[in-house]
Amino acid sequence: MAEDVQGTHEPRFEELREVFAERLAADELGAAIAVDVDGRTVVDLWGGYADAARTRPWREDTIVNVWSSTKTVTALAALVLVERGLLDVFAPVADYWPEFAAAGKGAVEVRHLLAHTSGVSGWDQPFALEDMFDTEAAAARLAAQAPWWEPGTASGYHAAAQGHLIGELVRRITGRTLKDFVREEIAGPLGADFQIGALPGDAARVAEILPPPPLELDLGALDPALPVIRTFTGPVLDAARANDAAWRAAELGALNGHATARGLARMLSPVTLGGTAGGVTLLSPSTIDLIFQEQARGADLVLGVPLRWGIGFGLPEPATLPYLPEGRIAFWGGWGGSMIICDLERRLTVAYVMNRMAPGIIGSDRSAAYLTAVYKALT
Repeated sequence: MAEDVQGTHEPRFEELREVFAERLAADELGAAIAVDVDGRTVVDLWGGYADAARTRPWREDTIVNVWSSTKTVTALAALVLVERGLLDVFAPVADYWPEFAAAGKGAVEVRHLLAHTSGVSGWDQPFALEDMFDTEAAAARLAAQAPWWEPGTASGYHAAAQGHLIGELVRRITGRTLKDFVREEIAGPLGADFQIGALPGDAARVAEILPPPPLELDLGALDPALPVIRTFTGPVLDAARANDAAWRAAELGALNGHATARGLARMLSPVTLGGTAGGVTLLSPSTIDLIFQEQARGADLVLGVPLRWGIGFGLPEPATLPYLPEGRIAFWGGWGGSMIICDLERRLTVAYVMNRMAPGIIGSDRSAAYLTAVYKALT
């Protein structure tokens, strides 16, 4: 049956397989988990269905929209440019994108974009979801507007906008779109099944997204000037739109990466392994060290929970993610629960992707259960 777990795992991860099987029978629709230790795949599991009607089994090559797990790849693209001497995270954004200096943003640095502290966490209204699909015009809108709080003083999750902000830097520096740069400079060399958007030829293997229950948040009861309101209404996201051809064709570096769990783990494994994976070197240890320079810690102005941000990645925060160990770990996840974990001390990379989105803001009870089982197997 399609509910049965497919793939391979080392014996020490049998409990992880059992937990995965239980969740497939309970509250997953289709999902996949990949675990890489020291550059070796030790878990590669998948199962369930790729569609709500349960007519398409989730297969080895099924890809799915991973939402904000995409942000880790976009951050990696920026770090590759740092490694090549083309980008300085401590330089003003306007050094590379002069128009960004408008409306008092001349001192905003690249690191502020990567750490969600720039004050540009969304678009001034009116701005519809479809407006994101015109990548250059949407980036120009961000460049023209004033920050919503004093840059560098706090994080406010750049939910949909971060991909356009970093993507425009990539375009200004390389002359290539973020989508092309990721394909040609990261996914291609690594042999990773990951893409920003999804090519029309891959439509048959893209899993259907099932939206989560609505957030229990009464936006009308809050001050419309608050960053949380402005971010989540500029634009209002509709998870079901991830199933549209227009969404898959767009370049949304914060939102529409499509991958297998195996491919997502492969993309981020250079961060875990000192910069080199599968014989491909993307980063040096000194560039990786930038990730762990803490930029913000405290209640995020948009997500409303305590977070720690390094440069481009979340860092462990026990108050919000108690199942994630402390230490030299860089991570982030996507709406509905997808996740990518880079644990440098254990040389461990974990990726989880799924199509039935879970409720919640950061992670899910499913991702927590899987990650707990992974770390238990390593103890």
